[in-house]
Amino acid sequence: MTATSNTPLLDQVELPADLRKLPEASLRQLADELRKETIEAVSVTGGHLGAGLGVVELTVALHYVFDTPRDKLIWDVGHQAYPHKILTGRRDRIRTLRQSGGLSGFTKASESDFDPFGAGHSSTSVSAGLGFAVGGELKGEARHVVAVIGDGSMSAGMAYEAMNNAGAMGSRLIVVLNDNDMSIAPPTGAMSAYLARLVSSRTFLGLRDIGREIVKRLPRFVEVGARRAEEFARGFAMGGTLFEELGFYYVGPIDGHNLDHLLPVLKNVRDADVGPILVHVVTKKGKGYGPAEASDDKYHGVNRFDVVTGKQVKPKANAPSYTRVFAEALVQEAARDERIVAITAAMPSGTGLDLFGAEFPKRMFDVGIAEQHAVTFAAGLAADGFKPYCALYSTFLQRGYDQVVHDVAIQKLPVRFPIDRAGLVGADGATHAGAFDLAFLGCLPNFVIMAPADEAELMHMVATSATIDDRPSAFRFPRGEGVGVDLPAHGTVLDIGRGRIVVEGGSVAILSIGTRLKAALNAAEELAGYGLPTTVADARFLKPLDRDLVRRLAREHEVLITVEEGAIGGFGSHVLQALAEDGLLDKGLKIRTLILPDRFLDHGSPEALYAAVGLDANGIVAKVFEALGRDQTAIRPIAGRRNQSA
Repeated sequence: MTATSNTPLLDQVELPADLRKLPEASLRQLADELRKETIEAVSVTGGHLGAGLGVVELTVALHYVFDTPRDKLIWDVGHQAYPHKILTGRRDRIRTLRQSGGLSGFTKASESDFDPFGAGHSSTSVSAGLGFAVGGELKGEARHVVAVIGDGSMSAGMAYEAMNNAGAMGSRLIVVLNDNDMSIAPPTGAMSAYLARLVSSRTFLGLRDIGREIVKRLPRFVEVGARRAEEFARGFAMGGTLFEELGFYYVGPIDGHNLDHLLPVLKNVRDADVGPILVHVVTKKGKGYGPAEASDDKYHGVNRFDVVTGKQVKPKANAPSYTRVFAEALVQEAARDERIVAITAAMPSGTGLDLFGAEFPKRMFDVGIAEQHAVTFAAGLAADGFKPYCALYSTFLQRGYDQVVHDVAIQKLPVRFPIDRAGLVGADGATHAGAFDLAFLGCLPNFVIMAPADEAELMHMVATSATIDDRPSAFRFPRGEGVGVDLPAHGTVLDIGRGRIVVEGGSVAILSIGTRLKAALNAAEELAGYGLPTTVADARFLKPLDRDLVRRLAREHEVLITVEEGAIGGFGSHVLQALAEDGLLDKGLKIRTLILPDRFLDHGSPEALYAAVGLDANGIVAKVFEALGRDQTAIRPIAGRRNQSA
């Protein structure tokens, strides 16, 4: 393939095989076009921007040097993989990113052969890469495996477990450490690039192996001295001692935006035959787009935006977000109680704890991408008399589950877990949906578990959690804005394990937990139009369950519908268990549990997804008629049927 002056290079590249036909001198132009295409695509769809812009040159270089998809390229997390998707046959769909039926915002194996391993959570690429490397050896396949991992992801213990295992096994694995948290001054960068080319060459790598074997045969005191001298020299020049101790050959750091530096090093690494190698690449998040470079935190994930100005298009908020309401309520509680401390795992703004940190900087702790550590760190603080709030997204709390069980629940330590992004989260899809926390926490002894129906209830639950000093507690709330209720000046402490009747009705009862209460109330209005006055209750608590309320609803109504934003095994299961124990399931009660379906849901707007799975008002009404065994379409509503879908 030859480049023409009239045709953009990116138009000539549908797959990496096309890219590899280009002369190296053309790659700079291609990278510039790829960066522009990424910016324009994300401006239309929204999504993760800064991370992808930071790895444009690295993406081009990796696909140019390695024979993908035969060689396996595994991106950690995947939010930096938009340029990769454009180069791997998905450019024509790139403006469907994170839209219903469109491309995933992360790597996804079912989407392309160029995504050998799906991602969404951090710090998995080295483990998965080692699996592919060992698998290739077992099958006798000659291929390369490259795992790209960011410096933030390296804060997770799993990454070091994988590095340690890979180093001990000596498997043929290449790890590219994408470091966007440091810089290389031009003179230093040039020297570093020279050293990287030198130490990644076959000759040098071979000499290092020979030297190591010779040193092993020297007297012990000489061997130790030689090793220390080598480590000192290498650490002084390149800073790679830690990775060498884990069994990797360290190369770098090199400028990840300079293709003249990247290409020769990657070729050397590709052709070397020495076991695991780590290539330390330094990049700038948001590279090449001024607004993203100037504010990489705000351009990590973006809404649709104007390319020229960088101004993001944000929908007008009708109510404050649940995250902000939680954060402000916690600040109020912390002002009254100096024992309250807050912990986040690399998500201070996402969890609202940046507001807490601004007020109480010495009492807010960001532990990095290390949820397991975050939970046990909180347990230690609780054991020492503090009131820790370990604020995590539901999907990320899953990563610390063993610690929740062993270090918190068994010891009955009063760690508070504010669980953000509960329920469906929309564009981020299955990897980020908070579908399982009610089930996996609900089965644990010693827990208090709450779910607010609106933002005022959330304030009450923050206040309530501050008083629970004899056991762990959790309260879950969704992404996005509240329902628009009036907020009290301060939260009120709730009676533990007590729900509330919101609307009194007749033969039908709806028992909701969490923010599906609005849909339940809309369903009740519609059912009233069919001559079915409906009681609506807000459970507030999964544990301890308000069994008196459950008994009353079961005894006084013909139909009982439970509604929750969670998977099987959660609130509905607890209600059924309680009714079975009380002998109320065989008394003619028609009970149905509305839950998320027993499958992983792809990305799409939460409203559309809830409607599709029957967790909106229409779905609740339909379930009532199903329980009654009546044909809804054959009944004429009294006041004209309302089409509610909240």
